[in-house]
Amino acid sequence: MIIGIMNLLNARGTRDFAPEEKIVRQRVIDRLRHVFELYGFSPLETPIVERLGVLTAKYAGGAEILKETFSFKDQGDRDLGLRYDLTVPLARFVGMNPNMKMPFKRYAIGRVFRDGPIKTGRYREFWQCDVDIVGSASMLADAQCVQIAQKFFEELGLDVNIEVSSRKLLDGILESCEIPEEKKLAVIMEIDKLKKVGLDTVQKQIKDLEVSNPAVQNLMEILATKGSNFEKLEKMKTLVDNRMAADGIKEMEEMLSYVDEKNVVLNLSLARGLTYYTGPVFEVFLKDSKKFGSSLAGGGRWDKMIGQFLGSKKEYPATGISFGIEPITAVLKLLKKEEETVKTVTQVYVIPINTVMDCLKIAEELRKADVKTDIDIVGRGISKNLNYANSLGIPYVIFVGEDELKKKKVKLRDMKTGKEEMVSVKDVVKKVK
Repeated sequence: MIIGIMNLLNARGTRDFAPEEKIVRQRVIDRLRHVFELYGFSPLETPIVERLGVLTAKYAGGAEILKETFSFKDQGDRDLGLRYDLTVPLARFVGMNPNMKMPFKRYAIGRVFRDGPIKTGRYREFWQCDVDIVGSASMLADAQCVQIAQKFFEELGLDVNIEVSSRKLLDGILESCEIPEEKKLAVIMEIDKLKKVGLDTVQKQIKDLEVSNPAVQNLMEILATKGSNFEKLEKMKTLVDNRMAADGIKEMEEMLSYVDEKNVVLNLSLARGLTYYTGPVFEVFLKDSKKFGSSLAGGGRWDKMIGQFLGSKKEYPATGISFGIEPITAVLKLLKKEEETVKTVTQVYVIPINTVMDCLKIAEELRKADVKTDIDIVGRGISKNLNYANSLGIPYVIFVGEDELKKKKVKLRDMKTGKEEMVSVKDVVKKVK
């Protein structure tokens, strides 16, 4: 059967990553892994395929995600599904290993799948990079998530704000404003839009939910509170007087005391996934939001989910943060923070001039010195080899002929400047590294 061009297309919502794209993505992932391990997190890998019962458990992903779960049967007629996040597999792993030492600090980087609508920036197969701490109720754990975000984006050279808030504080604010219980979730969803649409629009939308004018007015005044992080929290103590808010304020004060506040902003309207989170929440945005407004990372404390998921009375306090590979690579491309686009990781390309056996030895010597080295394996002429190296963006080329061998040297060309010089293999290593 002849495969037509239509049959070669990707499945909807999936993509190929050519080397020039994958190299940038891999650099981001490598930096994340480096930062995670700097803070004492260990890698955990779980299967892409899970038992469907695990993915559809009552306290797993929620009704919306369950509608987007890829499900199928194996040849034994067992119901299976593709994981839609990395959190449910973590909960399952914790349940399967009841004797593990706590706190359990793990990071996970991998593909997840959701059969949802396809639109700009949203795919059915995508990557998540999560770091979580299970087994610590201390605000030190939440502070560490903020510190990881600070360290990572600093290493990338991206100027970001890390917005923080508290589920408890927001719940306390709604209680203080006498928002009816049955309308709290809808109000929270409108509050979460405040940054995008402004206070006036949010006020109108909440009024449309038939919330009383005094309650709406009181809520808007609280959300409009200005000042430094600690000034806002001090004002909250006078504006909101209930146990839930007091607990949230106390947690925020403690967490903020552990971190460098240079780019940490208390945003009282931050309400990401509040049916899921139980304490501090955080979200990372580019400081210049006009250039890029989407979230780069986000997370928070989720103390109840694992215990509920396992059907256990035991509580597993947990907190974490997830980094978005898609928006981060998009920002790097937009701001040209990565090096010029290259289509290979090769640092040195060796061109033999009737010296293949010697060049193989030279290439191995370079590789032993941790220099990423390729060599002509099709027998092209010098001109075609140079064109090949140039098209891939390889920074250095080595020519090795009889004259070079007699002098125990190689001819090194800098492909950016065109400069050539006779050097030893050891000097090549020094120049390249």
